[in-house]
Amino acid sequence: MQKIGFDNNKYLKLQSEKIKERISRFGGKLYLEFGGKLFDDYHASRVLPGFEPDSKLKMLLQIKDQVEIVMAIAAADIEKNKVRSDLGITYDSDILRLIDEFRGIGLYVGSVVMTQFAGQGAAIAFQERLEKLGVKVYRHYPIEGYPSNISEIVSENGYGKNDYIETSRELVVVTAPGPGSGKMATCLSQLYHEHKRGIKAGYAKFETFPIWNLPLKHPVNIAYEAATADLDDVNMIDPFHLEAYGETTVNYNRDIEIFPVLSAMLERIMGECPYKSPTDMGVNMAGKCIIDDDAVREAAKQEIIRRYYTGLCDERKGLPAENIIFKLELLMKKVGADVKDRKVVSPALAKAEATDAPAAAIELHDGTIITGKTSDLLGACSAMLLNALKTLGGIPDETLLIAREIIEPIQRLKTGTFGSKNPRLHTDEVLLALSICAADDPLANKALQQVPKLKGCEAHCTVILSAVDENTFRKLGIYLTCEPHYGESKLYHV
Repeated sequence: MQKIGFDNNKYLKLQSEKIKERISRFGGKLYLEFGGKLFDDYHASRVLPGFEPDSKLKMLLQIKDQVEIVMAIAAADIEKNKVRSDLGITYDSDILRLIDEFRGIGLYVGSVVMTQFAGQGAAIAFQERLEKLGVKVYRHYPIEGYPSNISEIVSENGYGKNDYIETSRELVVVTAPGPGSGKMATCLSQLYHEHKRGIKAGYAKFETFPIWNLPLKHPVNIAYEAATADLDDVNMIDPFHLEAYGETTVNYNRDIEIFPVLSAMLERIMGECPYKSPTDMGVNMAGKCIIDDDAVREAAKQEIIRRYYTGLCDERKGLPAENIIFKLELLMKKVGADVKDRKVVSPALAKAEATDAPAAAIELHDGTIITGKTSDLLGACSAMLLNALKTLGGIPDETLLIAREIIEPIQRLKTGTFGSKNPRLHTDEVLLALSICAADDPLANKALQQVPKLKGCEAHCTVILSAVDENTFRKLGIYLTCEPHYGESKLYHV
């Protein structure tokens, strides 16, 4: 079983206190740029075992009467249908999902701001859709000479031409579906407008990674570089913090590079810059809540390996990933990790070699490795899931949980009516079939009750899975990797 390395309750307490302290520092209003994922932060939960994916939300709920959320999305990302890789949905769809999630737990979402708006047709259509749903939408525009031409940026021709976002709470959380959405620019634009109106307001940044008080080469910080390999982010010692305080802290290149410009902007807006370093701007307390350094180091190494496999598969799918793979290989060497360290890889490959067909393996929380092979009825991952549920439920391996008489009509529907070339049941189909059998079969019902225990397990398949199967694993909370090969020799894959 994976060791817990992070004290989530301590984190909730320290983090909410830190944010309250920062609000009071600026006289009662704070624009807080939320880097990373505010909701569903699965990267953090993987590299900091014990961190819950919705920890940041729980922290905000402790002060929810003070919180207003502004969602930022780059108009160009709407135009090109940019996809959030961990969920497999586009950024604009994720905006709708996140608004529903925030509202569903009692957080107030004030508006959506489209950044870098330049008349993109898809962005206009998305704004119309949001407004029909009753969501306020604002536009922020490209500024010539951004970010170096400070006199132009902090002027009526720069931030001044952006829409002023009407807000009503002390803490305005600016978040987005992913990086590059214009969160910082949104915060600074708002500061400009607030100070023009004589309203005291400040800016701070909540970026979980890199963790500022961990060493530069700590695997958790290296895992952040792996997660942002496509952005060319690099962890660095914060030279401004070192000079100002004589304290070694870690930040990342973009924040360090932009700090002199940001400092000058804040000075121009507020009269003086309240910060001496990028680290000063942050409010993240995650590093103070690590309770088992060995556990988080191992978890981070596993995350880097997973990212490496994702890069290999992306390249096989025709995505531009060659440079990313090279960087991930270097990062694995830096932390002393190897694909052989992923325990599910060798059993999956061995099963594939023995059966001369695609195979899969899953590691349960007690360390047991379960495999699955391809048959005429089930795909390898479907078989693996059933075998894992049997093991978890103490059900004999030879027990037939789903009769052939149940599977075959589903196969006929797939191939006959729906025109599928693959008659084998996908992972979602096999779980639905198991659910049907569970109505009359106590053993099938017992197996079905084990499904929640799969969350957080590691799995590996010897072929690239369909989008349907990948989505099922994502919903189950299973950490999946695949070999960069397709199971069939054809050009088009779905």
